[in-house]
Amino acid sequence: MRPSSALQTVTIFSSLPKTLIGFNAQPHCQYLQLSKPKRCLLIITMRDRSKNPRPLQKGRNLSIEAIQTIQALKRAKKNEGLMEQVFNSKFRRLLKLDMMAVLKDLLRQNECFLALKVFEDIRKEYWYKPQVLLYADMIKVMASNELFEQVENLCLCLKQETNLQPDIEGFNALLTALLSFNLPTLAMECYYLMKGVGCEPDRSSFRILIKGLESVGETGPLGIVRQDAQNLYGESLEFLEEDEEMAVSQ
Repeated sequence: MRPSSALQTVTIFSSLPKTLIGFNAQPHCQYLQLSKPKRCLLIITMRDRSKNPRPLQKGRNLSIEAIQTIQALKRAKKNEGLMEQVFNSKFRRLLKLDMMAVLKDLLRQNECFLALKVFEDIRKEYWYKPQVLLYADMIKVMASNELFEQVENLCLCLKQETNLQPDIEGFNALLTALLSFNLPTLAMECYYLMKGVGCEPDRSSFRILIKGLESVGETGPLGIVRQDAQNLYGESLEFLEEDEEMAVSQ
């Protein structure tokens, strides 16, 4: 005997979860009735940013592309053919800021020859503008690694730059770097270049030069610099004594 339609209905739906369905007990009114959805409490927590890892060096942010380029350059530095491939496929595709970040990080790592090659490539970019402060940083790194021939080449490149801006901070850093590594001749050349581009030496400039030239016994250039300082600040050059007093008080 075949079961009735009502019995079929109950048999079909009896396997469904009881939490989802129910049946109206009234006759002639059979329909599916969904239970009410339960309310959920969603809790969102914010991560404490103070726990984020800090950059390796303050003020130095490297993109992933820049980091990959640095790694590729270091792997290829003993293979000229591979080096050119890295420049074409990676370095020359970087943005301006990433190119400069690569150069500065190579200097930080004392990768001197890689840094020089990168700098040579940057100078060919349409956006390149010479920065005396960058030259000062490069010269300091080269001199600290005793690459004095490269220091001379960088000074020559600096003198050949066009549209060099009168950056007093950059020139003072450059003079400091050269004199701290006992390079008075190059320091005087940069002093004349400084004046040639319309960057008038300030008290710090003369203080750096006079103290540096005195320490290495360069009496000839010292007399020239002292005379220039006296023409601007008077015969006594009191600011030199003021600097010594400040150093003692500190």
